[in-house]
Amino acid sequence: MLISVGGLPATGKSAVARLLATELPAAYVRIDSIETAIGRSEGRFARTNGWELPPGYAVGYDIAADQLRVGLDVVADSVNPVRASRDAWRETGHTAGAQVLEVEIVCTDVEEHRRRVEERVVDIAGLVKPTWEQITNREYDPWDRDRIVIDTSTLSIEESARRIRDAVGR
Repeated sequence: MLISVGGLPATGKSAVARLLATELPAAYVRIDSIETAIGRSEGRFARTNGWELPPGYAVGYDIAADQLRVGLDVVADSVNPVRASRDAWRETGHTAGAQVLEVEIVCTDVEEHRRRVEERVVDIAGLVKPTWEQITNREYDPWDRDRIVIDTSTLSIEESARRIRDAVGR
């Protein structure tokens, strides 16, 4: 199974995805880690369905497919800002013969979300955290299909991971 976890930065997405991967257990593929390792100045961005595909996403899709092909479940952690990125995760899973579960992490309490952005500690060497203005002004298409929506302003990280695990069990 490929569990594609998306959402704006500082919604709790990585914390939920990391805990979920540990508890299942599953391979954990984090696009921030990949993109930081590649370096934003390296690689060429390819266009996919009108979206510039950052190298980290391209590498992430391939790594996830490899893990799925050897029988591991995968939790993919990325912002997934546009339909093209969401479609690519879905295609990755289906091409590898896996079921795909899509999850969107949100924080509907705007003040809490902003506080998280401003107080957030980066856990990847070299990762530049976005500002509140960058997050609120970034491209982020509304989701237009079924998914599990987790609101981390009302659920703890543990409760969020448990809800996703329960959906995996169904």
